[in-house]
Formats: sequence, C-alpha cells, structure tokens
Amino acid sequence: MSEGRIARKRFEAGVVVRFGRPPQVLAGEVKERILDAARKVFLKRGFEGASIDEIADVARAGKPTIYARFSGKEALFAAVMARQVRENIGSFESIAPTGVTLEERLASIATAILHRVLAPETIGLCRASIAEAPRFPDLAASVHHMARERASEAVAQLLGELSESDQLPAFAADCRADTARQFIALVVLPMLMRALFGENLAALRSEIGPHVARTVAFFLAACR
Repeated sequence: MSEGRIARKRFEAGVVVRFGRPPQVLAGEVKERILDAARKVFLKRGFEGASIDEIADVARAGKPTIYARFSGKEALFAAVMARQVRENIGSFESIAPTGVTLEERLASIATAILHRVLAPETIGLCRASIAEAPRFPDLAASVHHMARERASEAVAQLLGELSESDQLPAFAADCRADTARQFIALVVLPMLMRALFGENLAALRSEIGPHVARTVAFFLAACR
C-alpha cells in the first residue's frame, strides 16, 4: 500500500499509534501541543522542508513522544489538516444568521464563512496540501472531500434553521444538500481560489461585503 493511501486511511479514521497509558488529560495536552507545533512548522517550511526534529523542538517534546502518537511526518501532516478542517467547520456550525430579510440572513452566513476561510493559517495549510498532491494524491483528495462535505453539511443545517417564512423550495430537506453546495460554489470558492493563487488576504477580506451582496442576490434569484 502506498504512503499516500496509508496517510489517507489514517486521516479518515483519525488513527494514531500510542504506547503506554498516560493520564488522559495529559496525553491530550501533549498531542495538542505536538499538533500546534507541527502546524507552525508546516506553515513555515511546507511539508518537504519540515522535519520531525524541528517539530519536536517547537513542541518541547522528544521524538519518541511524537512517534508514539504518529507513525511519521505524513501521518502528522494528515492529523494537522484533519484538525484544521474540524475547527473551521465547527466555527461554521456556530454561525447564527442575523438580519431581517432572507437576503440579509444569507449574507451574514456567507460573510462569516468567508472571514473564517480567508485566514492565513487556513490558506497556508490548503496550499501545503495542494503542493503535496502529486506525491500524496489520496491524502489531498481526503482533505478536499472532508472539507467539501463537512462545509456543505454545515451550510445545509444553517439553511434548514432559517425561519419558515424564508423557506424556499430549494431549501426543502430533500434539496438542501445540493443547494448548500451551490451556495458554497458561488459565494466561497471564487474568493478561496484567489487567495490560493496568492492575492493579498487583507485586500480580499476588504472585498467580502460587495462580493457577498452580488453573489447572494444572484443565488436567491436562482433559487426563486
């Protein structure tokens, strides 16, 4: 089995290798410290330039401690990406739509999502994942699949929570998943692609308001 396929299975299953029985709280703190350090090093060096030695130094942990939890750099990178996706999607799920009209509430959802997506760490890790796609295609595909599906689920849930007076046919339960994917494709992906290709993030964030106003109006016209 290829390294990429192994990394993909570990990514999807959240599998890490552990030895011994440290206290659960302490073990969790150590793992989070390692993942925090790995994220910093991967963002600074990229996957190729990162090393377990540097990650261990930043994490203030020995290499045996890291290898007791992760089989290698690929598994550690997969775990960092999985945690980033979970954190981003978790923040989507906490969004509370605001505004009076349907357009205002959808705009508030879109604005909140874009501010979370156009964050330096999110874009940096996305770039690192894309850069390693030729070597680890299964891992890159898993990152993309998990981010796309979890984001769609979160947006579909938000659409389902809109008031009864806002419920268009496209927001019905049997249509909601497809509608959420179209919402993301129209509102989020253009800005995300510009960020991935190197446009200044501060400048992009300053465009969120006008971009959201245009795309939400178009989205609603299509839904109606």
